[in-house]
Amino acid sequence: MNEREIKALVSLLDDEDTEVTTLVEDKIRSLGSGVIPLLESEWEESFSPITQRRLEELIHELQLSIMIERLSEWKNGGALDLLEGMWVVATYQYPDLSFEKVQNEINQMRLTAWQQFGSEMNSVDQIKAMNSVFYGTLGFGANTKSFHSASNSMINVVLENRRGNPITLCVIYLLIARKMNIPVYGVNLPNLFVLTYKHEKTQFYVNVFNRGIIFSKTDIDHYIKQLNLPPKDFFYQPCTNLEIVQRVLRNLILSYEKAGEPEKIKEVERILLSILDDGDSRD
Repeated sequence: MNEREIKALVSLLDDEDTEVTTLVEDKIRSLGSGVIPLLESEWEESFSPITQRRLEELIHELQLSIMIERLSEWKNGGALDLLEGMWVVATYQYPDLSFEKVQNEINQMRLTAWQQFGSEMNSVDQIKAMNSVFYGTLGFGANTKSFHSASNSMINVVLENRRGNPITLCVIYLLIARKMNIPVYGVNLPNLFVLTYKHEKTQFYVNVFNRGIIFSKTDIDHYIKQLNLPPKDFFYQPCTNLEIVQRVLRNLILSYEKAGEPEKIKEVERILLSILDDGDSRD
């Protein structure tokens, strides 16, 4: 379908006959994501509020389909790059966000961190040095004022504002640390996401949301006991990149529940479903 034919379709979006507009919308959807730039151009040129609203809805639906396809491809490819998964999640609110932009920001932070590391450091000293860079030099911290804000799940916003929730702060900390060859991994605790330093016989935990406090397996035992939960292996061991992104999406659903946005809840549930395995219900 050429540009003239698409323009003709768009001109029918404010038709009073709902059967006509439904057929037109279905036809535009069938054209796929490649039609988005033309729809955006038509939105700018339109003087009809009805047409503009319907174009906005169509553009959003097509962008959502792109996001779900990207995330499914990421999962099916082994979910190897955590930053890529986080970037795809952020495109839900920021569809034009460049992956190279967030990648360059993480790389720049790694260079900043590298300057403050000595050549010989034990495990605890490595984490203390990371804490100094992360909270001091880079200025990251907990977003306690807007804890349930959806923006806390958007890595680009957290990189810009330097404030986030436990899991997004952990992800950024982890991405920088791993580029420094520091063996840290995410851990799916109930109601809290933390990191574990795990190398050979050394393992301890880091609460990134609480300024990098180091704690032990015994502390997790006490935490689980306070929650009246039975201990499970995944409370203590590294989780996968896929599990991290799934939890970010669950946090995003909770944010929209708190904000009273049912349509966004449905959309993010659809996104999450696209990367869930059968029977997967882990929180």
